[in-house]
Amino acid sequence: MTKALAFLSKIEHMTRYTFLLVVAVILASCGAKTSTDAQTTADASATTDVEKEVRHFTGIDGQPLEELRLPDSEWKKRLTDEQYYIIREAGTERPFTSPLLKEKHKGTFLCAACQLPLFTSDTKFNSGTGWPSFHSPVSENNVLEIKDTSHGMVRTEVRCARCDGHQGHIFTDGPAPSGLRYCINGDGLEFVEKTPKP
Repeated sequence: MTKALAFLSKIEHMTRYTFLLVVAVILASCGAKTSTDAQTTADASATTDVEKEVRHFTGIDGQPLEELRLPDSEWKKRLTDEQYYIIREAGTERPFTSPLLKEKHKGTFLCAACQLPLFTSDTKFNSGTGWPSFHSPVSENNVLEIKDTSHGMVRTEVRCARCDGHQGHIFTDGPAPSGLRYCINGDGLEFVEKTPKP
């Protein structure tokens, strides 16, 4: 009887030890997971900061602008039907219909959806095509150039880098210095005239 009690006591002691060992292993693994999760969160935060830094733009007033991505429902509220058709659905306005085609004042042409400066009057020229045309953008960082194979053609599409809005296409029949023609929909732009210095 004494041997049996001693044996049971020994088993109980081992069970307690095993239980404590299992609990210690679980806690250690939780701590490791928490550390890994914290590192993953830190890495994600660092990546986000890098992305934000890369997607930094400057407005016409010199103030910083952040990348703008909105759902279609919000774009429909902000844009006219024609602007939405062009900017969000990659449509094309009828030639010779945009008031900006004959705009000759000094100033800056902004994306009508997000007000990012895209072109200046200094780069605008009369291409005779019926759409506002420019030989260069304000900055290569402000426009995206994307291969477009729609309508059985291979072209280079121009989009606003801030809001990813369609603006037009690039062709290689432009004037110096670039030799390019940024053929842009006037309804995808807004013009801000340069105020003369007093």
